[in-house]
Amino acid sequence: MPWAMTSDFRTAIAQGLQALQARDMPRAVSLLREAAAVAPAAEMPWIALANAEMASGQNDGAEQALDQQLLIAPREVGALLLKAYLREQAGDARAASSFYRTALNQAAVDGVVPPALSALHAHAARYLAEANSGFEAYLLDAVGQSLSPTMTEAIELLTGKRELYLQEPSVFYYPGLPQKRFYDPADFPWLEPMLALVPQMQAELAEVLGQGGDGFSPYVHRKPNRPAPNTPLLDNQAWTAFHFWRDGVLDEENAARCPATMAALGHAPLPRIPGRSPNAHWSRLLPGAHIAPHTGMLNTRLICHIPILTAPQCWFRVGSETRSWVDGVPLVFDDSINHEAKNDGSQERVILLFEIWRPEIDEADREAIGRIFQAIGDYE
Repeated sequence: MPWAMTSDFRTAIAQGLQALQARDMPRAVSLLREAAAVAPAAEMPWIALANAEMASGQNDGAEQALDQQLLIAPREVGALLLKAYLREQAGDARAASSFYRTALNQAAVDGVVPPALSALHAHAARYLAEANSGFEAYLLDAVGQSLSPTMTEAIELLTGKRELYLQEPSVFYYPGLPQKRFYDPADFPWLEPMLALVPQMQAELAEVLGQGGDGFSPYVHRKPNRPAPNTPLLDNQAWTAFHFWRDGVLDEENAARCPATMAALGHAPLPRIPGRSPNAHWSRLLPGAHIAPHTGMLNTRLICHIPILTAPQCWFRVGSETRSWVDGVPLVFDDSINHEAKNDGSQERVILLFEIWRPEIDEADREAIGRIFQAIGDYE
């Protein structure tokens, strides 16, 4: 007989849940609907009612139940996923995408997806990927295919195909600089005479490596009276450096062994800050080594890479753009933007790495920045 409105709704809920577990959907829907009419909203198992309604083909009733649950818990992953699925079934692609995206974002924050939701969670990821692809095709059809690289990237950001990365220096931020990952080497004419010396630098590297690589040491290493960095590359030979300048001090022994490399560095406008710069070294990355995503200390400099020994399947990502090291092609980039590197190949890679000032910073501010870091060093 129908459950009396004045009776104990908790009993109706318990019996409704039992009916749901027994797959007796008509009885589950009847009991849970009657309970919902009198139960306080916070005590009603709205998702159970939604599941019973869906199993009975009553999608409208299921959505009403889910809407009640989302009023109580707006970020509940299960309710969001079910709401998205029902919007998808109703042909409302924009609403479905919105609920699916919110569900996936919240699941990422929670760090766990209940096993019962794993299939729907995977479906949500596939749905969004297909929806983004379709939306991108629609936009490109509307605005045309002949777009600048900047507009192409803007559309990829809009559709979620790319992730937005901005400058996030760990120590010092200079406001107002362009958010630019890579710079055009043609903007730095002093790179040409450096590239002309690459064959001699390669010969110097071959000689050093032929002598066992003496002079290379782990790039990430312990420092006295400082906590050890949290990285698997700590004191690891997989990523090593052969220093020419370090924190403004010339390594005279290494410099004497590599006169062509020092001549090349003489063409670069290296910053001069006592106790801080120049910094220049060969960076050696062995097969399998992975430099995890990170950002540099400040956004007032650019990092330059001149390939000395390239390797297939060795890649470098800055923000949302990934490149490889190619013979004769320098890379000039902003290391305050999230970046990483990995050698997925079977050969080692060596580059000449050094820093320069950002060209947008005038001489007066360069001097002021230098004084700031000198003062920091003196304070320490």
